[in-house]
Amino acid sequence: MQFDIRRFDIYRKVPKDLTQPTITGACISISSVLFILFLFLSELSLFISHETVSELTVEDPVKHSEKIPVFLNITLPNLKCEYLGLDIQDDMGRHEVGFQDNTQKFELTTESTEGCRMESHFLVNKIPGNFHVSTHSSKVQPQNPDMTHIIHKVRFGMDVQEDKVVKGSFNPLENVDRTQANAIHTHDYIVKIVPTVYEDIKGNIHFPYQYTYSHRDMLQYGHGGRIMPAIWFRYDLSPITVRYMERRKPFYTFLTTICAIVGGTFTVAGILDSCIFTASEIIRKLEIGKQS
Repeated sequence: MQFDIRRFDIYRKVPKDLTQPTITGACISISSVLFILFLFLSELSLFISHETVSELTVEDPVKHSEKIPVFLNITLPNLKCEYLGLDIQDDMGRHEVGFQDNTQKFELTTESTEGCRMESHFLVNKIPGNFHVSTHSSKVQPQNPDMTHIIHKVRFGMDVQEDKVVKGSFNPLENVDRTQANAIHTHDYIVKIVPTVYEDIKGNIHFPYQYTYSHRDMLQYGHGGRIMPAIWFRYDLSPITVRYMERRKPFYTFLTTICAIVGGTFTVAGILDSCIFTASEIIRKLEIGKQS
């Protein structure tokens, strides 16, 4: 007796002459194909793109350095550059007045006032401290100091594209406008820095720092009762590190999902078509019985 491998066929074919096409079946088939195509394209889009997952750890992500790079970009529209300076302090005793390295000032002139935009790159220690924009380093103090300002950017650590993570968490002070504040008030920004590790889909690792802040402004007097307003940024570091990792779904997950979509859709469509066909046959027989 010759062995026939067709015995193992669990998908037995029904002769075409024994099948009956219906309009309802055609509508369900077309709808099923369109539904499968829509879900397939949706899953393909998710598979091609990537998602960002996060986790919390207690560690210092940059163990090879005790410094944090900082970038400051701020405009004081009513104070000349000759009076303006950057001072840096921390709890280890650092106290620099009139920091000059990697600092640029740009004169801003309007019809009625002269202002200044300051940009500076500098390093701070990983301990509580502050940096502030003031007139403390100027040999000659302005008669009418005006600390109204616009903060364009305050960044800690490496730059990162914020659209990939929590938008606004790496530069929440961007475009903060205090031009309507009292001119002689001191502004105090209390900044809480959170170390962050960002690993992109290619395995490149970045070390930015997220931060949150609170603000207060007040009238502050210096030595001799003289009003000497300033813009303070007081920072402290969190012991918690946030890790962001870009991940793409594995191919087997994509394949499993596609199989589930195709199989599930055709199964449900087949059940629905069978129910509709059976119901129509029962109704047709009842109508024939009434006529006879």
